[in-house]
Amino acid sequence: MPHPSPAEPSTKPLVVLGIETSCDETAAAVVRLGEGVETLSSQIGVQFDQHRPYGGVVPEIAARAHAEVIDQVIEAALHEAGLGYGDLDGVAAAAGPGLIGGVMVGLSAAKAIALARDIPLIAVNHLEGHAVSVRLTEAAPYPYLLLLASGGHCQLLAVEGVGHCVRLGSTLDDAAGEAFDKIAKSLGLPYPGGPALEKLALEGDPARARLPKMLADRKSCDFSFSGLKTAAARRAELCETEADRRDLAAAAQAAIADQLADKSAIAMRLYAESHSTGRLFAVAGGVAANGEVRRKLAAAAEAAGFGFVAPPLKFCTDNAAMIALAGAERLQRGLVDGLDAAARPRWPLDAEAARDRPLHAPGRKGAKA
Repeated sequence: MPHPSPAEPSTKPLVVLGIETSCDETAAAVVRLGEGVETLSSQIGVQFDQHRPYGGVVPEIAARAHAEVIDQVIEAALHEAGLGYGDLDGVAAAAGPGLIGGVMVGLSAAKAIALARDIPLIAVNHLEGHAVSVRLTEAAPYPYLLLLASGGHCQLLAVEGVGHCVRLGSTLDDAAGEAFDKIAKSLGLPYPGGPALEKLALEGDPARARLPKMLADRKSCDFSFSGLKTAAARRAELCETEADRRDLAAAAQAAIADQLADKSAIAMRLYAESHSTGRLFAVAGGVAANGEVRRKLAAAAEAAGFGFVAPPLKFCTDNAAMIALAGAERLQRGLVDGLDAAARPRWPLDAEAARDRPLHAPGRKGAKA
């Protein structure tokens, strides 16, 4: 039977266990939400070794790896927090979007805990977790403007409040993180490609490898990285020296960072026109860990008169602390789910925009959100 929703929102501090298994990180964390946010623990198990031979994440391998370690990761998170199951006020899990096999592992574990301990279950949108990740360590009151850039998603969102995001723009094809990883692969770099490409680019000259600027003439908040990815891959075939590879890595990184900054600047202008408060620009997701991206986004925010915040590097990539916080904020308002909550491979944050302004034609592959 579905767990009943609380009759009234909670006013006491809440301790919530979060579980994240939407891609290739098996993560669990405990967060306490009261007057402030305390991350009591954060455990992340990675699967790099399992996927490295294939140059990317293999969904079936990821799901099996999650199932093998999920219990140990949860126990480690509780141990680090110094708590037991009886200390929890609720359990939250990423219920999508993501690789459906992995999502089912984490959501099933959360359902089992909710049923066994008779505590509320909160099914969290993985993207909502990223949207609130800056609030784990920063004073970021609602509303604020967010760039969510990761391996599977690239969106500009007005984060208006708990569970309320308005899409200003999104990728029309590939995500920024996917572009980083695929360009890295074309350069012969190991998985995960993004950090490896950033390291290679440190001594490169971006001016020596010209790459196209996608959608530069379109004054919208939408992104496109497929053309850049293809151009970089073709140029990689012509690299003859290590210097050529470094220059191409630097050029690709600069092109991605420039597009993210340019489109964010447009979004900041639009956001300022419709909001009298909340002049805060946040970036989240795995791409937010890239130093060049952070520098250019911070400069764009300063030029637009916005404050700039980004999570610590450990909370940029997929983690369970952000899921626990999103779940705690929902639980605080009495927003819980039944044990019949479904795992979802696709789950847009702004359902109205997804319905009225779809990013791709039905029946064709497109942006995950």
